[in-house]
Amino acid sequence: MEAFTVLAHWDPEAGVWWTESSDIKGLVAESETIEGLLHEIRQIVPDLMQLNHGISSQSVQINLVADRTEGVRIPA
Repeated sequence: MEAFTVLAHWDPEAGVWWTESSDIKGLVAESETIEGLLHEIRQIVPDLMQLNHGISSQSVQINLVADRTEGVRIPA
């Protein structure tokens, strides 16, 4: 099974997760939750696989790599 990497980044100002992928051209998705983002990706990827890679009627693996940085205040 062919594998494609999707990076998920947290935007604290907007309060959403957003995607980027050099493997899947044209992938643009965002959601308030990582689960919602994965749902969006599942909806979009089949069309992009067919358009960009000529892949249809098969399964592909999506490796979702999430990145979220949080600050933690330590009391004095």
